[in-house]
Amino acid sequence: MAAGVTKTTAGTDWDKADFEAIYNCPDPRRYFTTLQPLDYQIPHHGQAVFRAVAKTLQRHRSDRPPLNVVDLCCSYGVNAALLNHRLSLSDLYHRYTGYRPDAPTSRQLGAEDRKFFANRRRGRAVRVTGLDAAEHAVGYARDVGLLDHGFAENLELDGPSPALRRALERTDLITVTGGVGYITERTFGRLLDCVASPPWVAAFVLREVSYRPVAALLTRAGLVTERLTTRTFRQRRFADGAERQAALQALAARGVSIAGKESDGFYHAELYLSRPAADVAALPLAEVLSG
Repeated sequence: MAAGVTKTTAGTDWDKADFEAIYNCPDPRRYFTTLQPLDYQIPHHGQAVFRAVAKTLQRHRSDRPPLNVVDLCCSYGVNAALLNHRLSLSDLYHRYTGYRPDAPTSRQLGAEDRKFFANRRRGRAVRVTGLDAAEHAVGYARDVGLLDHGFAENLELDGPSPALRRALERTDLITVTGGVGYITERTFGRLLDCVASPPWVAAFVLREVSYRPVAALLTRAGLVTERLTTRTFRQRRFADGAERQAALQALAARGVSIAGKESDGFYHAELYLSRPAADVAALPLAEVLSG
């Protein structure tokens, strides 16, 4: 079992490793050093997909200013870092696992990170609003410049603050790489109540989790949800045999075959993209993902 990993059933329907201890630290070092041995890689897949979707959406809305992206369960701003900077997930692992846990201090690391990310900023960057219940993680991502706006709010429990409502109003794209299951249609509903018009939604969802409740909510909001059927995406290795067995039992209960997927020892996620019907008709999914 990876360092810092305990077991829980919170937020899932199976016995899944709990990484709560690494999600709200003063800086990202413990997060990356814990997840690297498990080959956590879903942000890498998200980088390619979100960049392609954002590029297509920006081209489709050429009369609009830079896109407004809302990243759910944003943690330390990993998706924002990969979306807007000349960086790979491997670069982030290299950066944060190379430090000692206590040196430099979190404040010193933050000052270094502001320069690090500013020097690698891509042209035509999108504006990113991050949302996560972990206030330290969100604060770090905001302070180092990865997030234009960051909010430590739990929309599963409470409605959005007035400031969050204002930030969400002109959302063009919602992204999420691993939160569905911990967040439900309740969070998505409260988000959609704040927007001026329905945004696109790009979500990676573990195959153990049903996306139907969220897709049904998005349908009622005027969006058509498509699932990419040609492939799945590795999320990370199972933390141990017990987690693997619990995941396989959850998949069996859903009638989902693990052949060529979870049989390889990894969680696998599926990609869902939700868009207004007119956009679906005008832009086939394959064209969107090609950027």
